[in-house]
Amino acid sequence: HPASWQASARVVQSRNKKSKTRGPPVAKRTRIVLRHKTFRLASLDMGGTIKKADYFSKLKKLQFKLQRIQQAYLFSGDSAVVVFEGWDAAGKGGTIRRMAWALDPRGFKVWPIAAPRPYHQERHYLYRFWERLPPNGGISVFDRSWYGRVLVERVEGLAAERDWRRAYDEINEFERLLIDDGTRVIKLFLHITPEEQLRRFKDRLRDPMKRWKLTYEDFRNRGNWRDYEAATEDMVRRTSTDAAPWHVVPANDKKRARIDCLTIITKALARQVDLGPQPLDERTREQAKVALRLDPKALAELVDAQASGQTKFPGLVRVRSAKCRTRLQIGFW
Repeated sequence: HPASWQASARVVQSRNKKSKTRGPPVAKRTRIVLRHKTFRLASLDMGGTIKKADYFSKLKKLQFKLQRIQQAYLFSGDSAVVVFEGWDAAGKGGTIRRMAWALDPRGFKVWPIAAPRPYHQERHYLYRFWERLPPNGGISVFDRSWYGRVLVERVEGLAAERDWRRAYDEINEFERLLIDDGTRVIKLFLHITPEEQLRRFKDRLRDPMKRWKLTYEDFRNRGNWRDYEAATEDMVRRTSTDAAPWHVVPANDKKRARIDCLTIITKALARQVDLGPQPLDERTREQAKVALRLDPKALAELVDAQASGQTKFPGLVRVRSAKCRTRLQIGFW
């Protein structure tokens, strides 16, 4: 089990009641009931580690599963939003890079969220996120997100108190709209200690290839650590639901945190999704048979393998060409 703390809430699905009058059926709507109102960051166990060999072994398996998930999504039309929040230098970018490595950019998009431009400042804060939501079959990752309203904008006084207090309910409604529309929402907060953050700042300062990540605000924000802790705890208490729970991941060990995050993500994305190989449609199969001059017997084995749900097809298909004879191995994964 990943070393993460999940603040959850019960979500009660409202059932359609039989109407006395005729009319279209009423769509089910998620009713959110919050729990775990006493969550504290201090309750996390920050001591977990992982061996280097175990890390690479698990990473390979998780990245392979991500590939299977994406192929299933592109076929089924499922979509998902993955939200990363956390302290500066907590490891959000490194985790996202390990995720992106395994996925095809045609169905995967990363949105790094910075301060809103003047155009967006004149509009509702959720406006700029709508157009960044994934299409059918897509997965969108947000490196920081709409939760900036109740984190940095609250702490730095960039939003009036009435506005950030109202935002908890607005965010819950926003995420409920996505979920009811069929989009999965996975939310992760990477937590590190002040001492670990300072050590990583020193590493960035010494490394010319990482120095660009370090800014004046990174050091200044350390003076508001307690305020950010309070804002984070309120965020988890007020916006963690069964349908879109917060996963607060201890991240003092970067490699352990990456495995924990990817484990959470793959588990949530794969739930009730058929990850088996997608069948090759008949028209494509027939065109391949002609263009590649496939051996009919091997082609029949391929069709049988697809029908039985095999994840691999070990057979060798002979490709005949006017210039040469080669063997082409067909594998699904």
